[in-house]
Amino acid sequence: MEKLSYKTLESQGYDGYLLKDAPERVLQFGEGNFLRAFVDYFIDLMNEKAGFNSKVVLCQPIAPGLADMINDQEGLYTLFLRGQENGEKVNRKRVISCVSRCISPYADFDEYLACASNPDLRFIVSNTTEAGIAYDPECRADDRPAASFPGKLTQFLYERFCRKLPGFIILSCELIDRNGDELLKCVNKYIDQWGLSDEFRKWVSEENIFCSTLVDRIVPGYPRAEAASICEELRYQDNIIDTAEVFGTWVIEGPQAIKDEFPVEKAGLPILVVDNVDPYKKRKVRILNGAHTSMIMAAYLSGQDIVRDCMKDEVIRGFMNKALYDEIIPVLTGLEEKDKLDFAAAVTDRFANPFIDHELLSISLNSASKWKARVMPTVLEYYGQKKELPKVLTFSFAAFLCFYHAGKELKDGALIAGREFAKGTTSPAVLAGASPSGNEFMIKDDAWVLEDFLALKDADDDTLADSIIGNEKMWEDSLKDLPGFADAVKADLKLIREKGMYEAMKEIQK
Repeated sequence: MEKLSYKTLESQGYDGYLLKDAPERVLQFGEGNFLRAFVDYFIDLMNEKAGFNSKVVLCQPIAPGLADMINDQEGLYTLFLRGQENGEKVNRKRVISCVSRCISPYADFDEYLACASNPDLRFIVSNTTEAGIAYDPECRADDRPAASFPGKLTQFLYERFCRKLPGFIILSCELIDRNGDELLKCVNKYIDQWGLSDEFRKWVSEENIFCSTLVDRIVPGYPRAEAASICEELRYQDNIIDTAEVFGTWVIEGPQAIKDEFPVEKAGLPILVVDNVDPYKKRKVRILNGAHTSMIMAAYLSGQDIVRDCMKDEVIRGFMNKALYDEIIPVLTGLEEKDKLDFAAAVTDRFANPFIDHELLSISLNSASKWKARVMPTVLEYYGQKKELPKVLTFSFAAFLCFYHAGKELKDGALIAGREFAKGTTSPAVLAGASPSGNEFMIKDDAWVLEDFLALKDADDDTLADSIIGNEKMWEDSLKDLPGFADAVKADLKLIREKGMYEAMKEIQK
């Protein structure tokens, strides 16, 4: 089977969009699955629909990487967007042709720095994982290259400055708050540490735009189990196939003038350029992540294992929707109602994705801090606005207690717990024969969280509720001072014990 290349596609009569030659206008730190399924996909669409006419040169941020595999295929790869839209199954294929090549600065540092002399280069994009935007004082200006991503970027910017060329629009996509601001802070630390000139500091500040951005797309990546059969169907060998969900949105904080150079609106893309990215971050955390965290532990204790299957269950889906539309969205401020409702409407489709086996237990990792960040603010704001507790979200805390209280033994950094299937506990799907993953499961969280719960393994429900609600290290004083919260949680625990988790989820919706 021939390898994917422009020649292979031409010989097969490929009639999709391809851009073989264009100036390299984007430098991308990161060559992994996410950026290739997200940023490079959008750039490919801008090339086709808005005449962006730009190639992306990829740069490996760490020594091991995909440079050889990407260059071996002339930057080409096949992307599958798979999921559900408006209740319909979707599986779209596109050959991405915006990538020109991939550079490893570890193998050829001079080639990396040479990109700074390209007058066409205007954009820098990065996704170097959550740990990527970090200042490492061990980095030196004469390292080839500096170990940290901000160190490499500072070296690159200084080379650009020395060549008296314009700066860049820098789009940070790492999953940390205020990613662009944090990246600029790191660059300024290296300017100080390396004794670089005040003129360079001024150039960095005035000639470059460091944008904080919010990215949202699930990217499973290379479909290892299906790759051979996919290549047979494609009739070429593609060693860097990528897969992602259909949904994708990118919010960029920066001046509206960015759209004059980055034609996202002209291409009709789900990309927003806004004055403040924070309300969109809040929307994602409260609606998408809040829906996950408030549902998954109760769903797991009802016998479900995968998010997709939860969406097929009327009770569990109803529980999630009641949390979304009756409790989360009504108190979420800072955005138009349509923005919130459109985003929420996509949640069910995303959760029902038939191509992604999103395990509830994987989402349950570190649920104490997740509930605090994703759910607790809505509970507090709901009470503040309405002077009553949100029933479903309060119940989700009781489900969290049941989930963690099931752990009776600490082993290898996790609590070993048992999932019991008593009458009324499991959903009809499980009772009808769908086999759950098993009775024993592991609860994973910070060591101190697990130890606090283990100390309460023999406690009754009232003691459990009072102890955890009053745990100021977990919640500060937010929950113990919330009027009626402890009593409501105790009532929910009693309901769960009497009727089982599944029937309790049904009851709480009435």
